[in-house]
Amino acid sequence: MVDAAGLPLAFVLTPGQAGDCPRFPAVLDKIRIPGPAGRPRTRPGAVAADKAYSSKANRAYLRLRRIIAVIPEKSDQQANRKRKGSAGGRPVGFDPKLYRRRNTVERCFQKIKTWRGLANRYDKTPESYEAGLHLRGSIMWLKLLTSTT
Repeated sequence: MVDAAGLPLAFVLTPGQAGDCPRFPAVLDKIRIPGPAGRPRTRPGAVAADKAYSSKANRAYLRLRRIIAVIPEKSDQQANRKRKGSAGGRPVGFDPKLYRRRNTVERCFQKIKTWRGLANRYDKTPESYEAGLHLRGSIMWLKLLTSTT
């Protein structure tokens, strides 16, 4: 999970062969953004994701938490909905203007992978790899915080 500035908010490490879509709620549940006072913020205003995350379960989860889903509909899902006619329901809401900012996720991945050990997964254990991810994410945050002062 990445914020609008391209800085990492949460990591969920999965096996290489596992799909990302089922882990979507787990990633959103890890978000904790502390504010000046009170409880940390756990609900973003909107979530932009690619077509791989377009599923009924993910959309229902976002709707339940009152988060705007900026996820394009897969062409096979769209064709199935249209084939059903009026029983297929309405098209999913999609804001192409917000979706253009989804590339911040890809840019964050690129920044993380500038560390060769993370790009090539040299670490033997998932714990040490995840520690490297957190270290790299912390450095990215520190660079932002020190450059603005």
